[in-house]
Amino acid sequence: MMSGQTVSIKSHDGQTFSGYLAKPDLPNGAGILVIQEIFGVNSHIRDVANLYAAAGFVALAPDLFWRTERNMELGYSEAEIQKGIAVMMKTDSDKAIEDLTSTAEALRTEYGAKHVGAVGYCMGGLYTFRLACHNVVNAGVAYYGGGTDQYLGEATQLNTPLLMHFALNDAYIPLDAINKIKTAFTGNPHVQINTYAGVDHGFNCDQRGSYNRQAAMLAFARSLAFFNDHLLG
Repeated sequence: MMSGQTVSIKSHDGQTFSGYLAKPDLPNGAGILVIQEIFGVNSHIRDVANLYAAAGFVALAPDLFWRTERNMELGYSEAEIQKGIAVMMKTDSDKAIEDLTSTAEALRTEYGAKHVGAVGYCMGGLYTFRLACHNVVNAGVAYYGGGTDQYLGEATQLNTPLLMHFALNDAYIPLDAINKIKTAFTGNPHVQINTYAGVDHGFNCDQRGSYNRQAAMLAFARSLAFFNDHLLG
């Protein structure tokens, strides 16, 4: 597995925050914005960035909680879940969108990405959805984006390619919410929605009890093909 480094990213309001940067040996000219869950830029998120770098993308995972608690890294115990939720609740989501926009700009201006995609997980999946709605990225892949159904009003003019992955046994995202999202994008050629039967929230993370290797590998294959289609060339 490849390894990366910690870099500084400049915010729109003149401050700096950290991000984990993974660069490929053979760059394909595109970048991937990797958006964390509530657990921070932890070892799993770094693994995701390394995986996309191994596929040829410059991958950058910013610290989204820096305005509340810098460089927070959590595991998956119940106590850590509760701490992550508490920090998320203190996070200004619009400021986070601004910081993600700054990160996308850094991928373009500092790291040579002609096109930038975003991939996010849970909280990061929701942010990926919102970035696509606001045309900040050229393509987005959202894994089990909690709360997406509450932001559908931002998607009325969505024309950024967007791929969403949902688990059908998700303890945090009910089927009603998934169906609401599906209905909202019926007939929209820019949006693809994949569902995974028999798996739960967090199925992509091999450090969690809900990890499902088959679903994770299938979702990654679909995500990589999607990014190849929409970011390269």
